[in-house]
Amino acid sequence: MIGKIKLKKNDQVKIISGKDSGKTGRVLSVDRIRGRVVVEGANLVKKTKRRRSEQDQGGIIEIEAPLHISNVMVVTKNGKTTRVAIQQKGDNKVRIAKKTGEEL
Repeated sequence: MIGKIKLKKNDQVKIISGKDSGKTGRVLSVDRIRGRVVVEGANLVKKTKRRRSEQDQGGIIEIEAPLHISNVMVVTKNGKTTRVAIQQKGDNKVRIAKKTGEEL
């Protein structure tokens, strides 16, 4: 496990390294133990699916594979990539963008 993971589901992220670098997408799931995220429409791999019934067709499908969390960065509302900090506001904690200081 890596340090504190500050990404959440439905965050808008940009891939900064790997075969899909430069693509942006929404986080579909976060695996905090392995330190991986699944990004919508990125890191597509082909997988064979077995036919289960008459209605369920088998074949080769494309699914999103998980990426390491260090290969993605959060995108702010103005489209810039930034790191995430956690700040105490009153009784609750808020995630903020390090570059702009806006809340995520």
